[in-house]
Amino acid sequence: MSSTRRPASQSRAARTRIQEGQPYPLGATWDGLGVNFALFSAHATKVELCLFDDAGEQEIERIELPEYTDEIWHGYLPDARPGTIYGYRVHGPYEPKAGHRFNPNKLLIDPYAKGLVGSITWNPALFGYKMETGDDLTFDERDSAPYTRRSRVIDPAFTWGRHQKPLVPWDKTIVYEAHVKGMTKLDPRVPEKLRGTYAGLGTRDVLDYIKSLGVTSVELLPVHSFVQDDYLQEKGLVNYWGYNTISFFTPARRYAAVPDFAFSEFKEMVSRFHGAGLEVILDVVYNHTAEGNEKGPTLSFKGVDNASYYRLLPNEPRYYINDTGTGNTFNLSHPRVLQLVTDSLRYWAQEMQVDGFRFDLATILGREPYGFDEGGGFLDTCRQDPVLNNVKLIAEPWDCGPGGYQVGGFPPGWAEWNDRFRDDVRAYWKGDGGLLPDLAARIAGSADKFNKRGRKPWASVNFLTAHDGFTLHDTVSYNDKHNDANGEGNRDGHSHNLSYNYGVEGPTDDPEIRAVRLRQMRNMLATLFLSRGTPMLLAGDEFARTQNGNNNAYCQDNAVSWLDWDAIGDEER
Repeated sequence: MSSTRRPASQSRAARTRIQEGQPYPLGATWDGLGVNFALFSAHATKVELCLFDDAGEQEIERIELPEYTDEIWHGYLPDARPGTIYGYRVHGPYEPKAGHRFNPNKLLIDPYAKGLVGSITWNPALFGYKMETGDDLTFDERDSAPYTRRSRVIDPAFTWGRHQKPLVPWDKTIVYEAHVKGMTKLDPRVPEKLRGTYAGLGTRDVLDYIKSLGVTSVELLPVHSFVQDDYLQEKGLVNYWGYNTISFFTPARRYAAVPDFAFSEFKEMVSRFHGAGLEVILDVVYNHTAEGNEKGPTLSFKGVDNASYYRLLPNEPRYYINDTGTGNTFNLSHPRVLQLVTDSLRYWAQEMQVDGFRFDLATILGREPYGFDEGGGFLDTCRQDPVLNNVKLIAEPWDCGPGGYQVGGFPPGWAEWNDRFRDDVRAYWKGDGGLLPDLAARIAGSADKFNKRGRKPWASVNFLTAHDGFTLHDTVSYNDKHNDANGEGNRDGHSHNLSYNYGVEGPTDDPEIRAVRLRQMRNMLATLFLSRGTPMLLAGDEFARTQNGNNNAYCQDNAVSWLDWDAIGDEER
């Protein structure tokens, strides 16, 4: 892409007068006459709105936002319309030792963008410092615009018709965890051009199949726009799971049959799910972003206001607190960051009509500077919010920070993934001794963890498998993980799988081993569905899907992860 600027006489912005606009709502808001632009940055000295041509390739104008109100930079463009492509350049101190990483040479994604265009091409210009030196105290003057994504103004209009949310009660809920692409990429019932897309997932045959399983709610792995890791691309791999978010309001274009219409295609998928009586729950990642640590790229938040958006070491703000294990931690103790996350949740619940959320590394969201607090700002906000109080909220109740394991520690109104159920049920059926009391507790709803403050058994989301770990088939087929395809020397992934191969590692033709494996899968599934709590089934476990022993297939966007529909009816491979 070229970022060459056109002469002012040719620019759209030259034909308009920037007006002061309003500081609220944040983001780019079309009001039928023009677009209001509003960006939070507490430490910036100037903000430039950059407009691009209709192809999103050429920067045609930079306009300084004229007003600054309550730490919000804002302006109004009467001639801007839905489809306008834009980005920000934010001026301020580049002082990493003080926590500030402003660099106006870097084009930034609007944190409140509702649409994105283009893609990220890894290049040293994406970094705020001179990447070649490896020293983040240096300052890089290269323009990142040719290599990064642009934001786009959207018109949110969509006709929902007689649409109605299913509103499945918690005590009737059965969750089915699936991946938008992996669910239909190999499905012969879906038209080829729709396979692996929102539209494909919403086709009648797919919905009929999901309904036939008796589940009520489909939990989708992340669909927020995310970044492909450069180190994976260098190895010819991709981030398949999507836990690398860069934009909390935009549906990922990669899952749209027509990428420019991802917004409406996602809505149509939700409408079709609801028409079938199925709920849509989104796996969301608000604990970190794709910008990494001090050596990571400057794509959005880091360049807008690094010191506000991220948790930094109190005595060395050059460095990031890394309770997520991904390089950075989002700072939900800051009121504007908390606002962004809750605004995003309300947007997906109201505008996109989803029914609930599963929060990745949710302990982070309840963590204050002094540690996890079930009365922390984010958790209290959800409890009192009239919108969020009426959708399903599911926590993954752990992170890698101090005191990060919090199963049973979330407040009323929340459900939680219960890994104790997974581990105790697996270990019991594997044959480990002394587990009858623990198994009884899990079958009875894990009251030792959840029976407090009026919480009901449904607060325990019981599962045997999830996207992270062995499939059910592999739990009874492998003693050890086999992650060599990930290119990390089989060092990645968990080694404590509580699995057993019954005499042969992997596939076998031995009829006795095949029979016992099938029986054990049925035993565990029976335990899952007969226990008190909210059961969660991993997509494909119902027909013994295998990942060939890979228990960390996060980078396998291929047949390892995609559901093999030809395997239905093959009792044991």
